[in-house]
Amino acid sequence: MPPNARSRLLYENDDLERVNTFEKQGYRTSPILYVNGSRVPDDVATKARSNQTLLSFLRDEMKLKGSKLGCAEGGCGACTVMISKKDKESGELKHIAVNACLMPALAADGCHVTTVEGVGSVKGDNLHPIQKAMVEMHGSQCGFCTPGIIVAIYSLYANKCNTKEIEEHMDGNLCRCTGYRPIWDAARSLCDDAEELVRGPCGTPCRECNERDVCEQDCNLEDKQKETVIITSSKDKMKMKESLTASTPDWMDQPKNMFPDDLLDASSADSLALAKPLMVVDKTEFHGAGTWFKPTTLTGLLRLLKEFGDPVGGGYKIVVGNTEVGIETRFKNSVYPRLIYPGETVESIYQVTAMADTVVFGGCAPLSYIQHESERLSRADSSYTRTLMPIHDMLRWFASTQIRNVACLGGNLVTASPISDMNPMLASMGATLVLSKLGDDLSTIDRRHVPVSEFFLRYRTVDIQSSEFVERIEVPVLSKFFEYVKPFKQARRREDDISIVTSGMHIKLAPKDGTFVIEHAALAFGGMAPTTVMAPKTAQVLVGSPFTRESFDRASDVLLEELKLPENVPGGQAAFRMALANSFLYKFFLSVVEELRSDIEAIEASPGDFSLPLPGIPEVDEAELSGASSFVSAEKPSVSGVQTFPAPKVASGLEDKLLPNTDAAKQKGAVDVVGKPSTHQSGPLHCTGEATYCDDIITPTGTLHASLILAREAGVIFEDIDREAALNTPGVVGVFGAEDIEMLGGENMNGPVAKDEYFFLPIGERIGYVGQVLGVSIGETLDSAEAGAKAAKIKYGPPNGIVPVSIEDAIACNSFYEMTRHTIARGDKSALDALKNAKDTSGEVKVGDLVKVSGSFRSGAQEHFYLETQSTLVVPTEGDTNLTVYSSTQAATHTQESCASATGTPQSKVVVRVKRMGGGFGGKETRNCFASGAAAVAAKRLNKPVLLTLPRDVDMLTTGHRHCFMSKYHATARITENGAKLESMYLELYSNGGWGMDLSGPIVDRAILHSDGVYYFPNMEVHGVACKTAQAPHTAYRGFGGPQGIAACEHVIEHLAVACDVHKDDLRRANMYTADQSTHFGMLVGQTSGKWNVPSIWDRMVTELKIPQRRKEIDDFNAKHKWLKRGAALIPTKFGIAFTAPHMNQGGALVHLYTDGTVLVSHGGTEMGQGLHTKVCQVAAQAFGIPIERVYVNDTSTDKVANTIASAASMSTDLYGMCTLDACRQIMGRLKPYREKLGPDASLADIAHAAHFDRVDLSAHGFYAPDSSMCNFNMAKEKPDDFPLDKPENSWKGRPFNYFTQGVAYAEVEIDVLTGNHRTLRADVVVDVGSSINPAIDIGQIEGAFFQGMGWSTIEEMIYSDDDHTWCGKRSNLFTQGPGTYKIPAFNDHPEVFNVSLLEDVDNPLAVHSSKAIGEPPFFLGSSVFYAIKDAVGHARKEVMGKDSYFEFRMPGTSERIRMQTNDAIGMKAKTAILGDEKAAETYQTQGSY
Repeated sequence: MPPNARSRLLYENDDLERVNTFEKQGYRTSPILYVNGSRVPDDVATKARSNQTLLSFLRDEMKLKGSKLGCAEGGCGACTVMISKKDKESGELKHIAVNACLMPALAADGCHVTTVEGVGSVKGDNLHPIQKAMVEMHGSQCGFCTPGIIVAIYSLYANKCNTKEIEEHMDGNLCRCTGYRPIWDAARSLCDDAEELVRGPCGTPCRECNERDVCEQDCNLEDKQKETVIITSSKDKMKMKESLTASTPDWMDQPKNMFPDDLLDASSADSLALAKPLMVVDKTEFHGAGTWFKPTTLTGLLRLLKEFGDPVGGGYKIVVGNTEVGIETRFKNSVYPRLIYPGETVESIYQVTAMADTVVFGGCAPLSYIQHESERLSRADSSYTRTLMPIHDMLRWFASTQIRNVACLGGNLVTASPISDMNPMLASMGATLVLSKLGDDLSTIDRRHVPVSEFFLRYRTVDIQSSEFVERIEVPVLSKFFEYVKPFKQARRREDDISIVTSGMHIKLAPKDGTFVIEHAALAFGGMAPTTVMAPKTAQVLVGSPFTRESFDRASDVLLEELKLPENVPGGQAAFRMALANSFLYKFFLSVVEELRSDIEAIEASPGDFSLPLPGIPEVDEAELSGASSFVSAEKPSVSGVQTFPAPKVASGLEDKLLPNTDAAKQKGAVDVVGKPSTHQSGPLHCTGEATYCDDIITPTGTLHASLILAREAGVIFEDIDREAALNTPGVVGVFGAEDIEMLGGENMNGPVAKDEYFFLPIGERIGYVGQVLGVSIGETLDSAEAGAKAAKIKYGPPNGIVPVSIEDAIACNSFYEMTRHTIARGDKSALDALKNAKDTSGEVKVGDLVKVSGSFRSGAQEHFYLETQSTLVVPTEGDTNLTVYSSTQAATHTQESCASATGTPQSKVVVRVKRMGGGFGGKETRNCFASGAAAVAAKRLNKPVLLTLPRDVDMLTTGHRHCFMSKYHATARITENGAKLESMYLELYSNGGWGMDLSGPIVDRAILHSDGVYYFPNMEVHGVACKTAQAPHTAYRGFGGPQGIAACEHVIEHLAVACDVHKDDLRRANMYTADQSTHFGMLVGQTSGKWNVPSIWDRMVTELKIPQRRKEIDDFNAKHKWLKRGAALIPTKFGIAFTAPHMNQGGALVHLYTDGTVLVSHGGTEMGQGLHTKVCQVAAQAFGIPIERVYVNDTSTDKVANTIASAASMSTDLYGMCTLDACRQIMGRLKPYREKLGPDASLADIAHAAHFDRVDLSAHGFYAPDSSMCNFNMAKEKPDDFPLDKPENSWKGRPFNYFTQGVAYAEVEIDVLTGNHRTLRADVVVDVGSSINPAIDIGQIEGAFFQGMGWSTIEEMIYSDDDHTWCGKRSNLFTQGPGTYKIPAFNDHPEVFNVSLLEDVDNPLAVHSSKAIGEPPFFLGSSVFYAIKDAVGHARKEVMGKDSYFEFRMPGTSERIRMQTNDAIGMKAKTAILGDEKAAETYQTQGSY
């Protein structure tokens, strides 16, 4: 079909009849594939289908499960593999990382594919040095992303990289767990130039320096501190290369040594065969069929286009990188009868050629090749620099390394994305496309030249004929002087993100009559129209005008009108996009001023043909020139960090109060295990791809696949489903819904608290939200199941009632979960009542004044984005009376209950097993159950195993997110001589609960309980309720409502600070709880709950980080930079540890001691990357006095430990460490007589063997539940009449938490006022974790939580189709359904300096070994980056307004919010153009889904 066509038609493949014809033309019909050094057998290779991805082929046909499916759109990198091939010109091997989830399997024809299995293995201790580095530096947590990251790093080393190249190219992989710092350290540790990162500023390693005793450099002082605490840093990691590579000195040559000889030898049978074109016809019925062509000559390629290009020919699609076609087929249901892949033997279309006046890019030249050639040519010949370096710079930020390695420039042009980065660049540069087609004589080639600026006709439609091909792109070379091109882009995230607005700007100046006159101007934009557009009216204003600020001011006014957008423009962000376009124009002016100055200086030094003197340049002061800076051309920073923790010790904790001491039964000289930074026990398996996740399980013969059938409208009646259409799809064996649950005698209602959700919505019921599950399609393959789900036509009734999507919608129509409505109040009720009606304070204040503020605040939702989506394999046995469920769940028992309930099966006959999860973060606590239940129903109905793994888009659409919150508040503070003291706060908290209560009630409760932050309000009243809306039921997420409550409080604090004219640091410090004060819910922050450390941590950080000095330096920087502003924030946190539901505070473990002295532990907790199993093994190893390697946790299984509690609330180590220790000490108590008998030197194996022969039980079940005086809080309990007056108010309700984990974070950022871009300069975190069981794991949890908190509060934004986003499809539809639209922090978002310290000399008598919970508490500390951004925005606003002023800065602090809240002149003009009211523009709030 023509390139502009979008077919959705199924068809029968008639190309089988053409095979003989093409074979006679020299085509072969079998691909030649090599994987991990071996040729793929022909019977396997021929299974590769035309529309099959390489990932599918590797996993399904070759059973290589190491490469993971994380997103299916090339956005996460979990699927990364390395492609190696011999370069025909140089004869050298080329190695590139690619996304196997996008790359067609047949595109690997003639290549060597290396998967993570080919890099190294745990078998025979055969880890590659990269894998060793990742293990030893704690670079994996859940491990799901790790194989892809390993291969990405391996690919860079295969090309002999240095540290800068690693820092430049780690842009195609995401990690949700670690925060990236340990991965950065591991990735760079093997570089030859890593030593440069090791040496001190003087160039000498600190420990080799003769002046070590007197040196005051920070590096030396830090190193000397290691005598009392453990300090490990990025520099330390760089020193490990020798130890990592000692056993494999030839590791760098592995890719070359593994490359197949037959592909190197041009005379081999395979090499000779590969010279022939390839045709593969897909004969299968239910895979969409299709034919693959790989022509080897340009004429052969054009002949195919001519034959198949017209309607009679049936159509085709050209693929090179498959980065667009892969998305269209996966997410847009497009079907292409033929895929034509131009072979690299068509050399001209893959080359880059530089001539005197033109640079030519082959249409199929990979973007990464263009990027590197642009840099190489620029360095070799400066005459190309100003032409090619802008192209190089833009390509650095184009998608990811994996995408650029395969995507081509011709494809980028033809797909005509309106937000393409390169298309505006080429259009502004006057580039021309050369389109080729085969002449009518079938031998000559006709060529047509089309300017890029005229190529785009309308949305996704270009000026190309069906038989034409983009052979090359010709770019004119710019003049050496006075001609300039600049690239601009701004996205939600710098790395691997499509631009919101992108631009290429080109200008040529000429000295004339004492000034520089603009001879030529071309301005091209993406993101401002349905196509790439030029701005001819604006250019017309510039051409002929002098190069002055005034000329650009006039142009800016014209541009604002020329590119004006309606407020409801598709894509939204109208004012932001308009502001960006004008900001880019202003940045262009400033950057040309800088370059013009350089040109003049160069000419004055060597005039050549120029006449001196040259005209002057526009006067622009240095502060204003800061606007010329751009991340696009800036070097990516080196990131580093220091991790500090107390020297390891085995601390005494709660166990010594509750359990008997059995140390006497241990072997003499047993080494301590607790307190040591042991590596994650699954680390080696993560790094080799040998760790098994649910979707990796080798399934039983006959296993079927499932695909959910989802509602695509909301607020309508579900009238019917056409099952026949689905059942008629080849390969589909069943379609199941609500009536099937009834047939099984099951219960269709589901939910963890209230049973208010359906597994399958019954016909006749109202559809609550887009994405609600209506049924499930079961097929012999995943493709057939998905095809069946798409074929099942849903009949919807007319709209039925209001569809509330946002919190404000719910408030307007009174849509609440009333049972979640709770209130806590303390203090002077009359003061609180008066507070709501009091007038806000304005103007100056004096000592004694009571300052009143009121307002609102919003914090956004957050997608869990665990890299492994929800996955369940259900295996029925015993005639379908028993079910074994393998699930990626945090709650084995809840999954067991759901599957049993849905299928009418006793719980005793349903066993749920959890090996590990690829991340959870709360999202797999309850929201896996509807999917597990669906798979269980189908498995029982068919009596066959069923595997259901949710695609990323379905997972995001159906499983819910972190609750967004809206708060309304009134608060007061009294002005004192030293600042201000908090008096009262009235707070209303509203959460968006979605269409099902799930855990919204306890989440609102925790928000209420944390809404005091760390501050003492004598009078405080907090109300909370969850709203019922047309979104998927929202659920637990790291912090469980606590961060939302704290954020509401911190917003009030900052509002009061402005109103009181007190620095926010001072207001915070002066109003922190003291140890003898109680919270608004009646719990003392010190004494009964452990030591209160927040104030001392704060004071320590202020001193050690010299924060007053840092703030002064920030002020100085801001005074010198008009358009770059820095900000800082010091943010404290306390987080209560316990489940707020009392019954959930319990845990059990089963421990077996075997006669060889090894130990197997089974407990109720699940491993999702948090290191729970490793910590439990440390506790058990310590108890038995054996090395940790002798203890093993196999999995979590409901038939070993029953009635388990979800691994959540940060309680898992507290619960399962203690119950495991209970079981261990029971066994050790039984062994004590044998220790006394056999002596202190006898091994545990000897002791166990002797006890076994005496018929002593070597197994024990341990159990632990905290004392009932803790973890027991009744929000509704009234004050008893006889309650003692000296007890804290509300303490009669109970005590909700065992203790608080506490910490403080400092963050420093820099924002670009003109674009909204921000970078985090540094972050320093200190956390009280008690006496750490494993400091490395705890630091990893802190770093990972910090990153998630940073993401939640800065760049992660969920968008629904609501009143503000009508362009997102049907009302209630989720727009952000994958990494293409939803951005979590990437490698480049790492703070440039990130230091983490565990507080020393602290203990916790309320937990095992005096440790503290750590999973959730540090999350809010990541928001310190948000508050630092807000501080920077405040500096920008102050410069505009002349004073500090309050503004509501909502979470997340995206680039849009940063840009539009600064209220500079350019932004104000854009906002006014949209609103038509300059006053309204001052308080403008960007749209958001709350």
